[in-house]
Amino acid sequence: MPPGWWPVLARLRVPAEAARTVARRAAAARVPFQAELVASGLVSEAVLLRALAEELGLPFRADIDPARLVMRDRDALAALRRPRGAERALMLAPGGGTVHVLAPTAVDIVALREHLRRFPGIAARLCITPPAVLRRAVAARVRGPLTRRARERLFETRPELSARFVLVPWQAAAFGAAAVALPVALALAPVAALLALHGLFSLFFFACVGLRLAVSRAVAPPLPRLAGPLSPAEMPVYTVLVALYREAEIVPDLLVALGKLVWPRAKLEIKLVCEADDAATLAAIEAHALRPHVELIRVPPGLPRTKPKALQYALAMTSGSLVVLYDAEDRPHPLQLLEAWQRFCSEGADLACLQAPLVIANVREARLAALFALEYAALFRGILPWLARRGLVLPLGGTSNHFRRTALEAAGAWDPYNVTEDADLGLRLARFGYRVSTIGYPTYEDAPDAIGVWLPQRTRWFKGWLQTWLVHMRRPLRLARELGPGSFLVSQILFAGMVVSALVHPLFVVTALAVALRLALGHALPDVYSGLMVLDVVNVVGGYGAFLALGWLTLEPARRRGFWRMAVAVPGYWVLMSLAAWRAAWQLVRHPHLWEKTPHKRSSAARRLSRARAARSR
Repeated sequence: MPPGWWPVLARLRVPAEAARTVARRAAAARVPFQAELVASGLVSEAVLLRALAEELGLPFRADIDPARLVMRDRDALAALRRPRGAERALMLAPGGGTVHVLAPTAVDIVALREHLRRFPGIAARLCITPPAVLRRAVAARVRGPLTRRARERLFETRPELSARFVLVPWQAAAFGAAAVALPVALALAPVAALLALHGLFSLFFFACVGLRLAVSRAVAPPLPRLAGPLSPAEMPVYTVLVALYREAEIVPDLLVALGKLVWPRAKLEIKLVCEADDAATLAAIEAHALRPHVELIRVPPGLPRTKPKALQYALAMTSGSLVVLYDAEDRPHPLQLLEAWQRFCSEGADLACLQAPLVIANVREARLAALFALEYAALFRGILPWLARRGLVLPLGGTSNHFRRTALEAAGAWDPYNVTEDADLGLRLARFGYRVSTIGYPTYEDAPDAIGVWLPQRTRWFKGWLQTWLVHMRRPLRLARELGPGSFLVSQILFAGMVVSALVHPLFVVTALAVALRLALGHALPDVYSGLMVLDVVNVVGGYGAFLALGWLTLEPARRRGFWRMAVAVPGYWVLMSLAAWRAAWQLVRHPHLWEKTPHKRSSAARRLSRARAARSR
C-alpha cells in the first residue's frame, strides 16, 4: 500500500482487505494504486479526489471553465495524448489572479502533504479536480484545433493521398476523352466497339472469378490462439474507438459487449465517439453510469460528416500504443485484444494491423442476411487470410481493425473524405511498407435484413472503393513500384475489378438472354454473336459458381443448412449489387463525400433475451 493513503481510504470507508487487493493488482500491472482503485469500482474518481482534497485541506472543484484555462494549444493537445490528460493546469481565478489546478492520477500524498507544510501560503493558490473534469475542459479549450486537424491533416501533409478531390486533372481529361470516344466508336463501328467493351469488362470479371477460385483451392481460416501465461505488467495501454451516430437503440448492447473485453481496466481506454448534435445517442449514453475507463467524446458538427473524420478527431485524444476500432453494433470476442497483442509482440514492427473476422449472427432471420453472411465468410475466412499468408495487400474491413499506433499515425490514419476509409487505409499501409494480417477471435454483428438498409450501405462501399482506386491511381507507376507487382494486381482486382464486375453484370446477363432468345426464335446468329453469348454465359456462370464455391468452403458447417436457398437467390443478389454500384457511380459525381448512415437495431440475441424476460415477468 503506498504511504499516506490510509486516512483517505478511511474517509471513504474502503475495507482494508479490499485496499490491499487493489494494491497487489496495481503492483502486478505496474499501474498507480490510485488508477487501479478507481478502475476496481470501489470508489469513483470524483469521490476519491474530493476525499483527497479534504484530507489535504485544499479546495475541490467539480467543474472547470475551459475559457479560464491558461494553456497553449500545443500543450493542450499534448496533454490529451496522455492516459488521463493534463495532471495540472493554470486557471484564471474569478476574482483575479491565477489558481493552479491539480488533477493527480498518481499522487504522492506524503510528499504533497510535506510540501504544503513547508509552504503553507501556497494552499490558497491550489485546488484539486478529478482528472476527467480537467480533461474535458482541456478538450473543449482546443475544440477548434482538433477539428481542423481531423479534417485537414492528411490533405495538408499528403494531398496526393487524400480523397478531398475526386479526380486530378489528367484523370478528368482521360474520363472526358472516353466519354466522347465511346459513343463515336459505337456509332462508327458498333460490332467492333461492342466486342472491345465486352473483352475489357470480361477481363475485370474473370480476374475477380480467378481470385475467388484461387482462394477456394487453399482455404485456411485463421484459428484463434493464445500463447503462454499472460503478464499484466507487460500489457500496454489499449485504446478502443467506437464511432456512433444515431445509435441510441443499441447503446445498452454495446456497453455490455465492451464490458466483456478481457484487459486490465487500468490499462484500457474506451472512447465512445459521437457527433455533438446527435442528442438521442448522447442521451442514451449519458443514461448509463460509465466506468472510469470509458469516455464520451463529442465531435463538433461540420463537413465532411463522416466516420473517418470522427475517428481522426478522437485519435488525438487517446494514449494507447495499440488501437482497435469497433462499430456500434459489434460484439467482439472477449479474448480478441489479448490475441492481437500477442501477435504484435511476436512479430516485427512492420506488422501494422490485424483484422479480426466478422461473423454475421442473424443468418436465420432473413434471406438477405444469409447472403451477406456468405459474402463475409468468403472475405474474412477466405480471401483476407489467403492474401495475408502471401504478404499481399489487404483491404481492411470497416471494424475490428487492431492497429499498432506508430504505424497508423505514420500512414496518416483515416482519410476524412473517403467514405470507405478502411479499404483506403489498408492500401496506404501497404504503400508505406507495412504488413496487415489476420487473427482468429471473431466479432459478431447483424447484417441488414431489408433492402432499404442494405442498398445505401453497399452504395457507400462501392463509392469508397471507387474513391480509393482513383486516389491511388493518380500515379500508377509509383503505386506499382511501392506495392510490388503482386499487390498491385490484387489492388486492381479488389477495387476496380469488384466495382466494374457489379456495373457490367446486367450487361452480360441481358446480352446472354438476348442471344438465347434469338436462337429460341430460330434466327441464325453471326459468329460474333455466338462468341458473345459463350463469353457472357461463361462470365455469369463462372461468377456465380466461384461466389458460391468460396462461400460454401468458408462457411462453418453449422451455417451451411439451407445453402441451396442462398444459391437460388444469388442472381437476384447480384442484381442488387449492380444497382448499388450504379448508384455509387452517380453519387461519386453528385455527392462524393456523402456518408449514408446504416441504421442498426438491437442484436437478434438481445431481442430474444428481452422477449424472454418480458414473458417471465408476466
